[in-house]
Amino acid sequence: MNFDNIRPYDDREACEALGRVAASGYIDAISGYLYPGQDPAVLRSALKGVNGVDDFQSKIMYGAVKTIIEKTSDGLTYDGLEYFEGGKTYLMLSTHRDIVLDPALIQWVLKDNDMPLTEIAAGDNLISTQLLEDLMRSNRMIKVIRSSNPREVYDSSVILSRYMRERIHDKERPASIWIAHRNGRTKDGHDATEQGLVKMISLSGENDFAKNISELNIMPVAISYEIESCDLQKAIEVYVKRSTGSYQKKPGEDTQSIIYGIIQQKGRIHISFCPPITEAEIAEAASYEKNDRYRHLAEIIDARHRAGFRKWPYNIAAAELVKGEKASDPQVTAAFLAYVEKRIEEVPASLDRKAVRDILIEIYAAPVLNV
Repeated sequence: MNFDNIRPYDDREACEALGRVAASGYIDAISGYLYPGQDPAVLRSALKGVNGVDDFQSKIMYGAVKTIIEKTSDGLTYDGLEYFEGGKTYLMLSTHRDIVLDPALIQWVLKDNDMPLTEIAAGDNLISTQLLEDLMRSNRMIKVIRSSNPREVYDSSVILSRYMRERIHDKERPASIWIAHRNGRTKDGHDATEQGLVKMISLSGENDFAKNISELNIMPVAISYEIESCDLQKAIEVYVKRSTGSYQKKPGEDTQSIIYGIIQQKGRIHISFCPPITEAEIAEAASYEKNDRYRHLAEIIDARHRAGFRKWPYNIAAAELVKGEKASDPQVTAAFLAYVEKRIEEVPASLDRKAVRDILIEIYAAPVLNV
């Protein structure tokens, strides 16, 4: 099976792609944000001097992500590295709140601990320009083909499933894979693994359900931002869907979300590498009939995510507001409501601001209520 259309760039392709990035007119803005006061020519020269994917990660991406952490967060913490077994590769099924930072931060943690990086599955809707494709496929991105045609969806799912299984068990250079546990970011705050995704990852197996799933070494990963990524944009999207039944993205909206997710303040960030799914849990799921086994496995993954998700003070305050309970910390609740009101000021007057406000609070409450 040929994977050239979806696989990450190899070293030669990455060097060519990064040469194109260096020539881009966006470099001045990127350099100005990441390296204030530095001549953009320095970044251009560094990009042109990269000799492959690993070199790009070490010389440029590691420092870039570190700068983003320092400029836009109150610190990044993590736990669960003890669950990695030396020489073993994993399929990391991750909660998904930010388009590019979720996997980027995970890669940064792995790199900072001298651990092998993963390849990253991401939708082709995110690479609307040559610049984004060059940057993301040079960053070990696996292109997930999106389509409204059911047959094309199935065919691309089979290819993706086969690619991930082969990479995890590659005899020469095996690699772990990061993939979101659902199609698209969680918008309403409720992290729920899609049953169809669990079914997709098993498509390439040649054995029974239990063995097919066991071979993938599934490790759930939960990432928690104290300030929800693109929170107001998500609240508006949920409002429009509830009001009209659908939401149509505007041209360039994904790119805008990528940029905003990078530059917005995030408060504290925590990543939990959760215990991998066990043989016993897989056997339990296998005891169910047909699609119920995928549903049950998704529930096991969700339980790991809930246990690993960090409930921040704003989450607790929001949950108390939704439930109508007395504030356990009135100062935190007051600060949260002040934050909400400030965000709501940005809502267009054509929308129901009270409804959007309520949804925004619900988004923050969901991790506490979703138990």
